[in-house]
Amino acid sequence: MKTTLLKSEDYTRSPWKNGGGIFTDIADAHRPGAAVKDWDSLLWRFASTPIVAPGPFSHMPGIDRLQMVVGGRGLVLKSPTQEFDEREPFTTVRFTGEMAIVTALEAGPVEVVNLMARRGAAEIGLEALKKPGEWALPAGTHLVYAARGDCGIRLDGADFAISHENTLKVELTATSTLALVSGLAVLGSIKIVG
Repeated sequence: MKTTLLKSEDYTRSPWKNGGGIFTDIADAHRPGAAVKDWDSLLWRFASTPIVAPGPFSHMPGIDRLQMVVGGRGLVLKSPTQEFDEREPFTTVRFTGEMAIVTALEAGPVEVVNLMARRGAAEIGLEALKKPGEWALPAGTHLVYAARGDCGIRLDGADFAISHENTLKVELTATSTLALVSGLAVLGSIKIVG
């Protein structure tokens, strides 16, 4: 097991693919040997972003997306064929980057986290850890994000304190057990398959 604390002051910022806003990039991975780290070389990205006004989402062919509101409430994603209800915080929705989506904000701006992955290259999961308990973590990369205040976790008996908006990156070669001890965390999980 390898753990790395990612501090919020070290996160980078980058524009949305459509230029409509700014991502706070928490962690990502690109194809090995890629000359440029851009959307074409992206394997996965975990990021947060404010949505302050209704508008279209970026067109991202070949990208699978998971999203969760971590601040504010009342977000609905609308496509021509369905709606994705994120009115309640810490609800995960899954959609493809090809979908034409426009946001509706029913109660003002929100803050969301996104976990995106190139289809066929990685399998992803995103869930809120809202109350103390244990979760089995398979081999892969896991990101424990302190989305709302500080949180405390235990990994295979070792305790970690994660300050607000910081992230513990956990790289596993075998199954491990994560316990939420205090606070609330968002868990992003990535397994490279391609």
